[in-house]
Amino acid sequence: MPYKIPRSALVVIYTLGGTVLLIERANAQRLGTGVWQSVTGSLDHEGESYVDCAVREVMEETGLDARADGHQLSDWQLENTYDIWPHYLHRYAPGITRNTERVFGLSIPRPVDVRLSPAEHVNHIWLPWREAALKVSSASNEVAINRLSQLIV
Repeated sequence: MPYKIPRSALVVIYTLGGTVLLIERANAQRLGTGVWQSVTGSLDHEGESYVDCAVREVMEETGLDARADGHQLSDWQLENTYDIWPHYLHRYAPGITRNTERVFGLSIPRPVDVRLSPAEHVNHIWLPWREAALKVSSASNEVAINRLSQLIV
């Protein structure tokens, strides 16, 4: 299997009323740690844009079409660079220890049931944005969700 590209998209899915979708990672849940996050995933190939990655990951992880009527995907023009967790380093080429993550928001009209990829996620929950920011395991995800205070009605 080829190495992962150390560039990814983070997509905060939310309603204009301030409710945020979180999904629970399957591998972490099996370990009993309950890792909750927004949609996230690496570029599939060097030619894939961050936007295309965001659209693909939303579909793969939730079954939602980011380009559907009433859905608004926006590039928040924010990038985070962080250390890759040690237990994931084997997925990357030797010497790669950091990932750059581009942040997007996807507003949808109301909370909906989603179709999770069972290999990746086992549960989902819609929470008010303040609660969602406290529940996520990633600091960059928390910062992204807190940006909603500037966007929601």
